[in-house]
Amino acid sequence: MGNRNRAAVVVLGDIGRSPRMQYHALSLARQAFLEVDIVAYGGSEPHISVLEHQSIHIHKMPQWPAIPPSFPKILRPLLLIFKPIVQFLVLLWYLLVKIPAPDAFIVQNPPSVPTLVVVKWASWLRHSAFIVDWHNFGHTLLALSLGRSSRFVAIYHWIEKHYGKMAHGSLCVTRAMQHELAQNWGINATVLYDQPPEFFRPSSLEEKHNACTLMAGLAEHEKIDQTINPFTTQVGADIFLKQNRPALIVSSTSWTPDEDFGILLEAALMYDRRVAALLKESDSTGDELVWDEIRDGKPFSYPRLLFIITGKGPEKEKYEQKIKKLSLKRVAFRTMWLSAEDYPLLLGSADLGVCLHTSSSGLDLPMKVVDMFGCGLPVCAVSYSCIKELVEVEKNGLLFSSSSELADELMMLFKGFPESCDTLKSMRTSLMERISSTRWSTEWEECAKPLIHKVKILLST
Repeated sequence: MGNRNRAAVVVLGDIGRSPRMQYHALSLARQAFLEVDIVAYGGSEPHISVLEHQSIHIHKMPQWPAIPPSFPKILRPLLLIFKPIVQFLVLLWYLLVKIPAPDAFIVQNPPSVPTLVVVKWASWLRHSAFIVDWHNFGHTLLALSLGRSSRFVAIYHWIEKHYGKMAHGSLCVTRAMQHELAQNWGINATVLYDQPPEFFRPSSLEEKHNACTLMAGLAEHEKIDQTINPFTTQVGADIFLKQNRPALIVSSTSWTPDEDFGILLEAALMYDRRVAALLKESDSTGDELVWDEIRDGKPFSYPRLLFIITGKGPEKEKYEQKIKKLSLKRVAFRTMWLSAEDYPLLLGSADLGVCLHTSSSGLDLPMKVVDMFGCGLPVCAVSYSCIKELVEVEKNGLLFSSSSELADELMMLFKGFPESCDTLKSMRTSLMERISSTRWSTEWEECAKPLIHKVKILLST
């Protein structure tokens, strides 16, 4: 195989919602100086830096149509067989015909079926290297809906392991996953921790003002104009943070069963009730009175909380209905989908991030937390087996296992907000000190680039 100076990034999913694979493409183009073909589904727009890079070429495959609710349940198991066959043929066509032969295919796992099979065949037919980037295990995700005892899950597991072992090289996201792959799968993987790219950074005061002003509907009880919003005020050329502003909390979710959003709703309700009790408010105190007092500048020992929930997914509508039924006076929720350019601005403007991700395998880490850290944003995250590889308690975040624990953390972190919340300030200071040294390009240069170079050499000899 000659040196083609080309790589292919393969995602059997929405490329706009696959940030790690977008970053791979950028690094292959910028740091390895390769032409890069991305083969994926459309849906959400990738970051503008991916779209505008002259060496990155996106090939969008036709998507599998959504299953209508009226589709007979008795026939749904057939889709588990028919769908991967169609995906197999379409993906194989793109990898063998639609794109030039690459030096290496880098494929996201999961999904494993039929992706790993197709990429292995394509790498063999085109004499290319085959590299798997293990984000999680596909069979554990499938087990969430079918159960671990399902025959489909067993077959999926066998295919994932069998074809995963055929890869010329592997990357993974945690030390725990590296150990699992080595001990039980016979796969030697290199850990490539998720790190934020350069466009995830703290927002300036002007960016905070613009971001909050442009987000129509963030506070339905206040009129938003170009000079004032619930968080900042502009006087001439000067911008000021309001002393009685809400605490802005961000949670990004895929609205799937592995993220129990109910924990956050229960914690918000507990916070609302506890603050009301401390302020000796009765249940008859209307939220109009509360918001009038806030708007008039009355200070409070605990702030109102505004949760911005971003993302798309199957359980979004269900939880939106639950939010509407809550009777909250000092807490508000807004759900939205932000572009790849606006999302970092929101994180950089927020006061706290909340992560509800619980891994199906217990071996992957939530990339949303990495993005939050890149913006200097402390995090409260659900505790599970390997989360401490990312979240250092009281240094960059806190962990919780129940809605009550999360409510306790919200009370502790925001007492005296915005001036006297020492723990929150300390965690933000710690993150700000480490931002410049923890970037994706550095991690990729040290871990992924040598592996890609190694497998290319092995394949050419």
